[in-house]
Amino acid sequence: MDAMDSSKSKKQQQSKTLLLGKYELGRLLGRGNFAKVYLARPVSGGGDPVAVKVLDKAEVLSTPGMAPRVLREVTAMRRLRHPNVLRLHEVLATRAKIYLVMELAPGGDLISRLASLPRRRFPEHAARRVFAQLAAALAYCHARGVAHRDVKPQNVLLLNLDSGGAAGGGNLVVKVSDFGLSALPESRREDGRLHTACGTPAYAAPEVLRRKAYDGAKADAWSCGVILFLLLAGRLPFDDANVAEMCRKASRREYAFPEWVSPAASRLINRLLDPNPATRVAVEALATHPWLKRLLSVDSQLGGLLHGQPEHALAFRTPAVNAFDIISMSPGLDLSGLFDKRDREKRFMTTASPEKTMEQIGRAGGKLGYVVVGKKGLEWLPPGGLSGSGMAAMMTVEMSEVAAQLMLVELRLEVADGDGDDDGKQQFTWEELRHELGDVARAWHSCEDF
Repeated sequence: MDAMDSSKSKKQQQSKTLLLGKYELGRLLGRGNFAKVYLARPVSGGGDPVAVKVLDKAEVLSTPGMAPRVLREVTAMRRLRHPNVLRLHEVLATRAKIYLVMELAPGGDLISRLASLPRRRFPEHAARRVFAQLAAALAYCHARGVAHRDVKPQNVLLLNLDSGGAAGGGNLVVKVSDFGLSALPESRREDGRLHTACGTPAYAAPEVLRRKAYDGAKADAWSCGVILFLLLAGRLPFDDANVAEMCRKASRREYAFPEWVSPAASRLINRLLDPNPATRVAVEALATHPWLKRLLSVDSQLGGLLHGQPEHALAFRTPAVNAFDIISMSPGLDLSGLFDKRDREKRFMTTASPEKTMEQIGRAGGKLGYVVVGKKGLEWLPPGGLSGSGMAAMMTVEMSEVAAQLMLVELRLEVADGDGDDDGKQQFTWEELRHELGDVARAWHSCEDF
């Protein structure tokens, strides 16, 4: 038995490949035309698993256009740091190989997730959450001069927020990947446009297919429209083996929505699939579109609760505040004291993300006896729901951006009529809440401190 165990151990050790003394390569995750992707773990304990993309250096150098593509991918990913963009940790190389060490997205890609669903499509509330993250990632890229140029479901990777992996998209985190065809600011000519036709025909804008000069950001917007149609309809709007015929259909808007796609979603897709790039809606403008502004509304909350999970806020757009806003919080300019003198408001500063802040406030509510309500409705429920929770109070939360990575959080406790002490104060103290929030609350203020 000992001999068998020893032999097995030796085989396992031989199957493991050590990469430059830093990573232990594991199983093959996938392969493309020019690369293989492996699961890997840092040799030093405690690190998260990563994905390592392995390219053969001789093949890269001998294939026309491949070396610039690899350089573009590395350059673009080094410039981008966004929660919905796949992160490049480092680049390693030997005489024969190039290794791109990247963030691991174990949920697979978007096209595989759709294929696993019975109807090959997401319910609308789930599609909205996935699409909002895609739009946020691309808007971030465009603001930094990077156009992706190959936006398609195969390049949208996923993480599951919960270990169960919900069937829909309500608990998915999007990670945009593969920037090999991306265009950087230095790629543009004197006219500010791009001239290289690239991408996947079914997702490419008509002006790209016609090999005209084009705006890379507007071309990405068209691709977003195709993806949103696919998420909701379960099929592509234009799908023809003849690229010229597909381009003709796209230019004439020859597509039809299934009856289950809502009018609001249809209008948004129509604006994205505008064959005229000058009037096509930009990705940066999508955040204010009515369909996406419903992200934290009742239907998306119910979609999350149906999967047995509290709603997670994946995409916050927090309004910025300036000096005049802070001055207006002064008690001398605040008339609320004339109507309610009870100590039910607090403010604090934080450098934590909005998601982490809201989660911590929600968890504290489970202990102290309140539910969390944002501007657009219920945002955090106790694990057992409201029934039988004994919670008679609601905590309204508003977050505003004061500076980069600095948020002002405003809390107000709303106690149901007849609950609480005779003097109308809450059942817990603010100091208890401050203790529960821990490092999230950096600077704690009462209303009178502003």
